[in-house]
Amino acid sequence: MSNPTESTPWVAIPVGSQSSLTPAPLQKGGIVPEQNSDISLVPKELVTTWENWADIFLTPGWFLLPSESGCEASDWQALGPGLAGLHLVGNHRSRAPGNTFTHDFWGLTGGIDERSLAGTSCFSTMKHQAHMDGDVMITGLFPLYTLGTDRSNSDSSGKEDHTPFVFKNYQFVLALAFAIEEINKNPELLHNLTLGFDVYDVQFGTWRIFKNPFIWLFGKYKIPNYSCQRENRSRAVLTGPLGITSALIGTLLQLYRFPQLTFGPFDHSLSDHHKFPALYQVAPKDTSIATAMVSLLLHFTWSWVGLFTSQDENGLWMLPELKKEMAKNRVCVAYELPISSKGTEHIIRIMAVYNEINKSSANVLIIYGDNESLLDLMLFVEQFLIKGKVCIMNSQWDLKTRRYFMLGSFHVPLIFSHHHADVSGFTDFVKAVHPSKYPEDFFLAKLWFLSYNCSDADSDCVTWDSCPRDASLDWLPRHIFDITMSRDSYNIYNAVYAVAQALHEMLLHQTEVQTMGNRKGTVHSPVQLHPFLKNIQFYNPAGEQVTLDEKRKLEPEYDILNIWNFPEGLQLEVKVGKFSPYALHGNQLSLSEDMVDWAIGTTETPHSVCSESCVPGFRKSPQEGKAACCFSCNPCQQNEITNGTDMGQCVKCAAHQYVNTQRNQCLLRDASFLAFGDPLGMALACMAICFSMLTVAVLGIFVKHQDTAIVKANNRTLSYILLISLIFCFLCSLLFLGHPNTVTCILQQVTFGVVFTVAVSTVPAKTVTVVLAFKATSPGRKMRWLLVSGAPNLIIPICALIQVTLCGLWLGTYPPFVDTDAQSEHGHIIILCNKGSVTAFYCVLGYLGSLALASFTVAFLARNLPDTFNEAKFLTFSMLVFCSVWVTFLPVYHSATGKVMVAVEVFSILASGAGLLGCIFAPKCYNILLVPNKNSLHGFSDKKLSRRNKHS
Repeated sequence: MSNPTESTPWVAIPVGSQSSLTPAPLQKGGIVPEQNSDISLVPKELVTTWENWADIFLTPGWFLLPSESGCEASDWQALGPGLAGLHLVGNHRSRAPGNTFTHDFWGLTGGIDERSLAGTSCFSTMKHQAHMDGDVMITGLFPLYTLGTDRSNSDSSGKEDHTPFVFKNYQFVLALAFAIEEINKNPELLHNLTLGFDVYDVQFGTWRIFKNPFIWLFGKYKIPNYSCQRENRSRAVLTGPLGITSALIGTLLQLYRFPQLTFGPFDHSLSDHHKFPALYQVAPKDTSIATAMVSLLLHFTWSWVGLFTSQDENGLWMLPELKKEMAKNRVCVAYELPISSKGTEHIIRIMAVYNEINKSSANVLIIYGDNESLLDLMLFVEQFLIKGKVCIMNSQWDLKTRRYFMLGSFHVPLIFSHHHADVSGFTDFVKAVHPSKYPEDFFLAKLWFLSYNCSDADSDCVTWDSCPRDASLDWLPRHIFDITMSRDSYNIYNAVYAVAQALHEMLLHQTEVQTMGNRKGTVHSPVQLHPFLKNIQFYNPAGEQVTLDEKRKLEPEYDILNIWNFPEGLQLEVKVGKFSPYALHGNQLSLSEDMVDWAIGTTETPHSVCSESCVPGFRKSPQEGKAACCFSCNPCQQNEITNGTDMGQCVKCAAHQYVNTQRNQCLLRDASFLAFGDPLGMALACMAICFSMLTVAVLGIFVKHQDTAIVKANNRTLSYILLISLIFCFLCSLLFLGHPNTVTCILQQVTFGVVFTVAVSTVPAKTVTVVLAFKATSPGRKMRWLLVSGAPNLIIPICALIQVTLCGLWLGTYPPFVDTDAQSEHGHIIILCNKGSVTAFYCVLGYLGSLALASFTVAFLARNLPDTFNEAKFLTFSMLVFCSVWVTFLPVYHSATGKVMVAVEVFSILASGAGLLGCIFAPKCYNILLVPNKNSLHGFSDKKLSRRNKHS
């Protein structure tokens, strides 16, 4: 290999490329290995600006090779097949035109002396890395600075000093150091080897991200594909936490099949083993994140939410999973917004739906994405959205993004973070960390210098003796630096143990196939580690299972974190809940609501619904053209209930149940009937007994005075029959009272019909007797024979026989039966007698009415007959009362229900019977008891004679 010249730098490009620049032939002095005959050199002057350089470098298969090097020929070491397969993407035209391109385009500096942290040290002369020596090295490429470096007005030596340092990310270095020291002390792991580490900062940006990886791979002279380093002991690289960082670095590492372990959240874009064959993800997959988030929504009854998801493979995987879980649990999407990493396009899209978001009643936003794609979104949420929104986020948010919730915002973040076991000893280890313990750690020195004011000078040199002697990282506020192991640090811890376990198994395998001798264990190549990393599965010291195989990863548990910012600037992450997919369904989510810091000025849980829930007693009615969560609430119909919220259908109560006033419960009806104990039943029973006793008394009077003129007149036998039938009429009303049964139901109607027919039929019999008695005064008339023979008495059996026939037909066809009435009284089921055949009932009643009408007509015609004891007037009036009662009965009976209907019928029986008793027998009893002289023919003759003498 020829040594480079000192005159002109060169750019190496593949022969036969499609660039507009014509590749120059091989020239003397080029640094091109003899075996790479397909590479030619182009003078650097052809590529004088960033624009031309971008044209060349963006062409697939091109790479750069500077023409100066201090390496000797014996120092060259091939690292792989070349960089011809490296595809670097990105728009680098943003650089101002005219910036001269030099070979040190990474801004690298070489020849920096290593200084100990004793006495006075200057950061500009220190290596920008953390180092701990070991037989086998693990390299960490961590983002320890927030922003990229501004190179416009500073040289390479000072550009780091103006870059903000992310204190919390330094925990990555401490987790790496802690795991390595723990492994080195473990006699059961790598007993012949010790582990060490090199940590470099990775600055986010398409090109700057490769700066330190190039230093680590190719040495201080940055020559791709070849290294001046005589020995590279690194066997694995840790990258993260952003997936895009690991992806970009992975395009470089996969060329050499260098094991790369990512410690950030699981990224589906990194699961392509054809694109990233040497990459392993330590974090568990978010297989249950959708279930966890929806469980939180259900806990707070949030059914109307907005979705913000990133437009990458993670977002494309998450969105259908989340929608599926939401649909299964009846949670609706109010609005959906895909988020891209292109800031301008993204902001325009947000502003287009700003009014929809602002006016929506959805106060909960589910935000799923990484920092890069959601940084602009958080600015928008902070500045424009209505205060009080609840943001449910995944754990891929570091404090750089979360700081937007710390500026007095009223937005409430609920963050799902992977739960991990506590690692014993880590907190004590962090407290004991000191720059004197790790003199080759530039980042620790920088953190110490910035945190404890070790120098008042405006330079980058520090006198360590001026630092507090007992200073500790435990002094720093928790929102600046947390000594508790974070999720990403825990993944680093597991990654180191995974590498150690793989190395250990590889050494055991080597021992089995060859004799190791007395020499120290040697690891030949990083590529040999892959078979062991792929199959590794073990339990870490914290007792949790670790595997790098995606198919064997366990479902993670989640801690639910809330950020407390009171007092102002506290920025404290507080665990308020946990989700475990291994718990029983319904017990997977545990939450302490009283620990959640809601929007400032309120302690109430926010609402996020399209329509307020339908309370029990109402049913949901969907609104046409709207989501299922948008509905109206309609009350249940009569005898229907809903006993839960947001029910779609009302349930009808059984016949023996009734609906309460709220229509949310079916209650058992109380059996009810017109009982003797009811006030109404008791009154009717007393009336029936009193009337019956009164009729018995009248009957007794008539029997006692049976030989008197009043009793003997108008057929004494008919009077007895009428009184006896009235007694049964009053007593039959008692059959309507009490608990109905089949016997009483039949006897009610039959007894009522027959007995009243007998009572009413005596009226025409008595009337006919009066008529015949008047006609019989003329001798020889046939009327006298009819009167003497008792022919009027036949009217009663004939009329009764007809009624008995009708009742027999009724009982033979459709007899009365016991029935229930659940509608008349709320909360009661009334037991009553159903008439059976309504036609038969009205036939019986109609016949009785016709008989009463005929009796009234006959009595009315005979009212003026000139007989001293003529009772036709009383019979007429009694039939008038009887007919009036039953004519009134019909409409009242039909309008009444339940027990009232029974009471109406009983009252009609008693009233009509009392009318007959009072109108017919009251005047007679008055004469018999109070005016006895009228109760004899002699008294009536004397009275008549005295009247005649007076007139004469």
